[in-house]
Amino acid sequence: MKIYRRMTHGNYSLVTEFILEGLTNRPELQMPLFFLFLGIYVVTIVANLGLITLISLNTHLHTPMYYFLFNLSFVDICYSSVFTPKMLINFVVEKNTISYTGCLTQLYFFCFFVITECYLLTAMAYDRYVAICKPLLYNVILSPRICAVFVFGAYVMGCWGSLAHTLCMARLTFCDANLVNHYLCDILPVLQLSCTSTYNNEVVVFVLVGMNIVVSTSTTFISYGFIIANILRISSTQGRAKAFNTCSSHIMTVSLFFGAAAFMYMQPSDVESMDKGKVASVFYTNVGPMLNPLIYSLRNKDVKVALKKTLKRKLFS
Repeated sequence: MKIYRRMTHGNYSLVTEFILEGLTNRPELQMPLFFLFLGIYVVTIVANLGLITLISLNTHLHTPMYYFLFNLSFVDICYSSVFTPKMLINFVVEKNTISYTGCLTQLYFFCFFVITECYLLTAMAYDRYVAICKPLLYNVILSPRICAVFVFGAYVMGCWGSLAHTLCMARLTFCDANLVNHYLCDILPVLQLSCTSTYNNEVVVFVLVGMNIVVSTSTTFISYGFIIANILRISSTQGRAKAFNTCSSHIMTVSLFFGAAAFMYMQPSDVESMDKGKVASVFYTNVGPMLNPLIYSLRNKDVKVALKKTLKRKLFS
């Protein structure tokens, strides 16, 4: 039996905690899903920490591309850790509660890391454009100072966007319903519970999400438009394959992240759509952070060489 805690305020009640419904209510799936997502989380942490360590220890990986990848792995670790522990708890307890303050805190950090990753992937698209279309000027255009500005800008956009979403959410009143139809405090599922007008919040979501998507996707598409045009001008098949291979990992990462995110946010906010979006969100909240380091390591010769060198140093030292 679910018990709702409320704080009386005048002739209505204010919710002081939320209940996270989780991924599914089917009892027979709880333990299998617990071990599945626990495994995904462990692989995510180990793989991303491993990639961060490799980049730190190997000087030949101290290039703009790996500088961005270093920050991408850091962001993936952080934003997986924002919600996964709570998600795992939901599989083993009858009622997974989160305080009102805890929900807003989770919302802030989730939005912060998601928006930051969005702009890091955009910077990485520009990095691939410079590497393929202007290879002789690569280290000049993407100097350490410029790379630091791009990364700092990604974190600033994440901070600004998440702060706007969280402050707008804090202005709402939650009077009665407190069952969040999700495994985390995401924007749309929490908005559905408000007993006051969510018009301003919806406008903020539309403007900020729209801006993030337009800026990121337009920059990415323009970058890859120039990349494809440049690749088509290469006469040899081997040269084309090599050029395409340098950006294939990024294409896979971007497709997974933006594809799942678009499915989650660009659909009606009814219950059936939210249930589908909840499943789709697994791909950019859980699967994406796990696959990113694997995609960049298994398909990248430099990372493989760095791994072999590091293992040899550790084994024979």
